[in-house]
Amino acid sequence: MRILLFTGKGGVGKTTLAAATAARVAGAGGKVLVVSTDPAHSLADALGVELGAEPAEVRLDGSRAVLHAAEVQTRALVDGTWRELREHLRTMLQGAGVDEVDAEELTVLPGVEDLLALTEVHRLAASGLWDTVLVDCGPTAETLRLLALPESLAGYLERLFPAHRRAVRGLLAGIAGSDQVQRWDSVADGLGRLAERLAALKDLLADPGTSVRLVLTPESVVAAETRRTLTALALQQIRVDGLIANRVVPSPGSARGAAAQWLRTRRREQEDVLDALRAATDLPLHVVEHRAAEPVGVEALLELGAELYAEADPLEVRASAPAMRVTGGGRTLEAEYALQIALPLHPAAELDLARVGDELAITVDGRRRLVALPAVLRRCTVTSAIAGDDGLTVRFQPDPEQWMR
Repeated sequence: MRILLFTGKGGVGKTTLAAATAARVAGAGGKVLVVSTDPAHSLADALGVELGAEPAEVRLDGSRAVLHAAEVQTRALVDGTWRELREHLRTMLQGAGVDEVDAEELTVLPGVEDLLALTEVHRLAASGLWDTVLVDCGPTAETLRLLALPESLAGYLERLFPAHRRAVRGLLAGIAGSDQVQRWDSVADGLGRLAERLAALKDLLADPGTSVRLVLTPESVVAAETRRTLTALALQQIRVDGLIANRVVPSPGSARGAAAQWLRTRRREQEDVLDALRAATDLPLHVVEHRAAEPVGVEALLELGAELYAEADPLEVRASAPAMRVTGGGRTLEAEYALQIALPLHPAAELDLARVGDELAITVDGRRRLVALPAVLRRCTVTSAIAGDDGLTVRFQPDPEQWMR
C-alpha cells in the first residue's frame, strides 16, 4: 500500500496537484483513490465532478481507466462515531462524583475531528480496494496537528484512562458502587477500540510506504514556511519524499518588450528561491509552470500530471537514513556514545533540549517531542549536543552511579 499526503501553505494548489497525481497514476493503470481531509473541500471542483463521503468513480477521458475520489465529512463522523463514546465517558465521570460541568470539559478531546478524518483514511486504505491512496490534506499548520494527533492523543488517553482495565474497574466499583461497573465496561470497551485505532494510525504513519509531499509556490515567505515544515515533520519522524514548486512563471525566451522583461525579472526571483531550497535539502524538487487556463477537469489534470512527472514515477519511494542511530561504545566509564537524530534545521530554528528521565525532550520552534532513549543510553548522562547539516548529535557518557548497578 502506498499512501501519499499532499500539504502546503493555503492557496498553493495542493488539491489540484494531488488530483493531477491521481490522474497520472490511474492513467498508467494504477488502482488509486484520492481523498480530501481538508475542511474546505475543493477536490470535487478540481475534478469537475460531485463527490461525497463514499468513494465515487471518476472515468478518465477517452480510456477505460478510472480513479476514485471522496471528501471526508468530519462533522458526520463526529456525530456518528464520537458522540456515543463521549456520552459514556460523561456518565461515568458524573457517577464517580465529578461535577457535571467538569465532566463536560474533560470529555472534550482536542482535535477529535482531525483524528476521525485520519481514521477514515485508514479505513479506506485498509479495505484493500486500491493500491494507492492520495490524501489532499488541509493547510500546513492543520496537517502538522493532524499527523501529531495519534501519538499525542494516545498519551492523553493513557494518562486519563490507563490500560489496566481491571484496576480502574475495581477503583470505580469502590467509589461509585457496583451499579457503575457495567457502565464502565461499556466505556472501557469504547476506549479500547479508540486505543486500537490510535495504534493503527501510528503504524500507518510510520509505514515505509507512507510519506508527505510538500507543495509550495516560489516565494520567499512560502519557502521559509516549507523549511520549517520539513523540520517539524522530521521531528515527528514523518517521511517527506519530495517538493513541488507550483505556478512558476514561464520563461519568455528571447522575446522583447516590457512584459517579457517583467517575466524575466520575476522568473529570476523565483529561481533564486528555488536554488536556496535545493541547497537546503536533498529532496527532489518538481517544477510546474503557471498556466494560462486553470487546470479543472480530468483532461486538464492528465496534462498537468504529465508535465509534473514526465518520465519519473509519481509514487517512487526514496530510501532514507534512519531517523535515529547510536554510535560509539565501550565497557568502561570512559566510554562515549553519540545519538544522531535526522532533523533538518532551518537557519533561524530555535532549538531546546532537556533530559526527562529515560526520554530526550526536543523542542524546535515551539514544537516538542519526547524521544525514548535507547536502552544503552538510559544509564548515561548528556555531555554535549551539536546541531549541524546532518541533524542533531547528542553525546553521552556512562553515569558512574547507574553504570555499576
